[in-house]
Order: sequence, then C-alpha cells, then structure tokens
Amino acid sequence: MSNRQQSRWRESVELQIPFHDIDPLEICWHGHYVRYFEIARAALLQSIDYDYPEMRASGYAWPVIELHIRYAQPLRYRQRIRVEALIAEWENRLKIEYVIRDLESGMRLTRGYTIQVAVDMRTGEMRLLSPDVLAGKLGVK
Repeated sequence: MSNRQQSRWRESVELQIPFHDIDPLEICWHGHYVRYFEIARAALLQSIDYDYPEMRASGYAWPVIELHIRYAQPLRYRQRIRVEALIAEWENRLKIEYVIRDLESGMRLTRGYTIQVAVDMRTGEMRLLSPDVLAGKLGVK
C-alpha cells in the first residue's frame, strides 16, 4: 500500500478520559479502550462513506472477529488523547490498526488492531474476498 493511500485511509479523533471511565486509582478501565477504538473506526469509515448504514445498504455486515490491544501506558482521568485509525488491509479482510497518543506530548500510550470480515447478509456466509463495494469506497477499483 502506498503512503498516499495510507494517508487517505487514516482518521483520528480527540477525546478526554471521563470520570465514568476510570477506576478508584483514576486509571481508565482496560475495557473502555475498545470503545475509543470504535469511535475512531466509525470516523474512519465515515471518511470513506462506508460507515455501518452504508455497509448494511450494500448487503454486507462486517463483524469484528479479532481484537488485539497492547497497553503500554495507562490512560488517566481528564487526560486528552488522540486515537488514530488506519486501514492496513482490505483485500481479504478489513484490518484497522489503532494508536492512542497523549494529545499534549504525542507519546504513544496504546496500540492495537481489529479484524473484520464481510458477511453476506442474505445468506449469512462469510466472504473470502472483500466485496467490490469496499474497493470502490477506497478508490482502488
């Protein structure tokens, strides 16, 4: 994948860690990171006009079948962060990579990825190749 394509297939959001996401030590509970990834993923998919309503309209569901998170540094109450999402693979599956950085310092705090596959909503069958509609949204077909 070229650098030009990667920059087109990248989006980021800025968030602040809220009180309801922390534990008694004012550290963000690990399960909330998935929600932060989801917020960035939705922004990325909206940027290519293939968010969940467009997926549904195209006849495909894209369930997450794998999730990986590497917690390098904890997120803390009121910390401002940037969550970046990047489409890393799309031909056979949709792999989106994530990086969470401290907004002020730019320090990488967390990284991870999700893998989604296309499922034909009529038949319930998983596709071994991503449907042409995704390539069209990415501008490669």
